[in-house]
Amino acid sequence: MTIDLKLDGVYKRYRIKQAETDPRSAMGFVRRIRSRFLHRQDFWAVSDLNFEVPRGQALGVIGHNGAGKSTVLKLVSSITAPTRGEITIQGRVAALLEVGSGFHPELTGRENIFLSGAILGMRRKEIHANLDSIIDFAEIRPFIDVPVKRYSSGMYVRLGFSIAAHLNPDVLLLDEVLAVGDSAFQQKCIQRILELKHRSITIVFISHDLSAVERLCDRVLVMQRGNVIFDGGTGESIAHYRSLGQFQARSMVNPLAGVREAEITSLAFLDGEGNTASSLLTGAPLRARIGYVAHERIPAAGFSLFFWGLDTRLHCQFSTFLSGPRLDLGPGPGMVEFSCEELGLQPGVYVVDVNMERLGKAENLDYQSRCATIQVSAGKRVRGEFFSPHSWRMLEQGKAR
Repeated sequence: MTIDLKLDGVYKRYRIKQAETDPRSAMGFVRRIRSRFLHRQDFWAVSDLNFEVPRGQALGVIGHNGAGKSTVLKLVSSITAPTRGEITIQGRVAALLEVGSGFHPELTGRENIFLSGAILGMRRKEIHANLDSIIDFAEIRPFIDVPVKRYSSGMYVRLGFSIAAHLNPDVLLLDEVLAVGDSAFQQKCIQRILELKHRSITIVFISHDLSAVERLCDRVLVMQRGNVIFDGGTGESIAHYRSLGQFQARSMVNPLAGVREAEITSLAFLDGEGNTASSLLTGAPLRARIGYVAHERIPAAGFSLFFWGLDTRLHCQFSTFLSGPRLDLGPGPGMVEFSCEELGLQPGVYVVDVNMERLGKAENLDYQSRCATIQVSAGKRVRGEFFSPHSWRMLEQGKAR
């Protein structure tokens, strides 16, 4: 069995600067000068990675934000070097870490195919041979000689992925590249990756989209805090990932009373039948339950859910302050529930923040960042960035004469 990729005792360390002091004060200036000579804090992005990827295998890498997934791809693609350990690669490597990387806004689509293709490692002869196929796959032939600065975001990412989809490497590295375009184009991208897989190209795929991981990968690594904590079949690994505790004990402390006030302890999503769900449908019923513990009485408390897309944009917020009862929390554990009859989020993968705060005060009792991941699949198909529940009724109708 030929091994295309091997990591042996790989570590990656970053040096973290100390907190900046106030540059407006003389003492702050002196401290900043002194800090240059002080020891900086070490942060180990990944630690003691040991795994092999045989030729033709599609390996998935999953984990919560900050687990070290993207660092793995940067190490394998030689964007950064390991602090310690050895990485062995057989054959030609192509990395698609950002769709549309290398595009110049003033150049046309055709010119950017040559520019971006060269950056991604394609030879000019390869680009010429695949030019028509790249244009047709991106579905932008009428606009191929228009500067890309005039492209819509959808046209831009379709062209970027189309170029990458025509690479012919031995090892292909993919980082969240399927979170592009509409659902129809995403299916087209998945089909293209499956074609590459059937040609025995070794694939390393990082994504929060567990359905895509399940469909594309033969084996999956689960990462947490820079370490591989599970290595197994796709189904087993996804089940292990979903069972991980995602909450951190970061309760606020009252500096005057010297006691802990409250903390968020859990977040669960439920479908319309009340079953725990990690995947929902656009337009389907949704419930979310937030568990908490209050260590003292908290009058006028509130909760919020923030849904962030993989494009790093905040897509929506649900809050008791916007729509909900006034919450007067007594000491002890409790739970609040959010519900909506029709979910408005479009298909995609979203990471969720949970906030607990006091009404009328800029004071977080607890804030759990990126503590859950939820996948929304196609349900009610609508155009645009969101589905808004609505109803119609007939007001007037023509009468036969």
